[in-house]
Amino acid sequence: MSLHVETNLAHIQDFATQADEHGASHFPIYNTGTFDLKKQSGDRVYDYTRSGNPTREVLENLFTKVENGAGCVCTHTGIAAVGLLFETVLSAGSHVLVEADCYGGTFRLLKIFKEKYNVTVHFKNFLHLDELEDILANNRIDLILCESPTNPGLKIIDLEKIGELSKKYNSLFAVDNSLATFISQKPLDMGADFSLFSTTKYISGHGSVIAGAIVSKTKKLAQQIGFYANAHGRSQNPMDVFLISLGIPTLKIRMREHEKNAILLAKFLQNQSFIKKVTFPALKSHAQYELAKKQMDFIPGLFCADFISINLAEQFIEKTKIFGEKCSFGSPDSRVEIPAKISHATFSKAELEAIGISETTVRFSVGLENIEDLIDDIKQAVNV
Repeated sequence: MSLHVETNLAHIQDFATQADEHGASHFPIYNTGTFDLKKQSGDRVYDYTRSGNPTREVLENLFTKVENGAGCVCTHTGIAAVGLLFETVLSAGSHVLVEADCYGGTFRLLKIFKEKYNVTVHFKNFLHLDELEDILANNRIDLILCESPTNPGLKIIDLEKIGELSKKYNSLFAVDNSLATFISQKPLDMGADFSLFSTTKYISGHGSVIAGAIVSKTKKLAQQIGFYANAHGRSQNPMDVFLISLGIPTLKIRMREHEKNAILLAKFLQNQSFIKKVTFPALKSHAQYELAKKQMDFIPGLFCADFISINLAEQFIEKTKIFGEKCSFGSPDSRVEIPAKISHATFSKAELEAIGISETTVRFSVGLENIEDLIDDIKQAVNV
């Protein structure tokens, strides 16, 4: 029987490797380092939590199912999933093709791989497919990596077309699906070999823990990822798995509310004299609006607004009462940041300008509060 995603999310317990003998409605936490081999039987035997744990495998089985993959590894942070990907598929001298508008942590990690392992990183605009194909045709690209929507530039990448290019030139293709999540789009169905995401954000939904996951398209790739996860100690601990699981059943409902609030707030800001530009894929003014609606079921509640001056952007950040100045996104509370100062402080001014970000750009992660309260908070902060 084929079930919809939200039904699977509501029945997390069904993805346990072994049925709970007491019929618990939520899976138990096996918060242990080791297991007694003499006291186990059956097809699945555990020895050490780094190598395998019944609690963690519930989420890994669930994520494999909802992403239409062949295997998953849950990691202790979101960037650990990115690091695990690099550790598995890259070696000294490898070439990586990356969307220039990428998460600041990914950007920083790639610079480390460049300096320590002589990995060549091609940072490019993935909207320019001709340029991408030229690079693929003239270099042995081991890995293609992008986010969609990108963060913080909020471009929508045509994942099917990038997937086609990756197959044409025998390159592995990975998508950071943290913003959209699997409730909105499934990269593996659009040609990706890996879908990775930070479960810290929308998937957990409560912002009380950090974690990540990487889902592989084939069993061979899943086995390789699993081997390196064990070798490098990337595995998520059982207690964090439990905390992540608490938000999962409400993911679809929350994404719908995040999207609704963000659209209302973005439209409000569009009409304000202190705002030069609002960048949000849910607005018809966005260059890839039609692709966004085609590729995603929900537009995540994150957008950028360019203020008319640096002073006003900083005043807004300082004086808001509901919007916290916090990094990350996807939590119930609304938050704002100037990417040039926080999430993308690693980028140079020129690198920020290349992805459309300036010192006046404020990134909004819109939460689940009443929209009127959010608008009133903006008004008082900028004295409207």
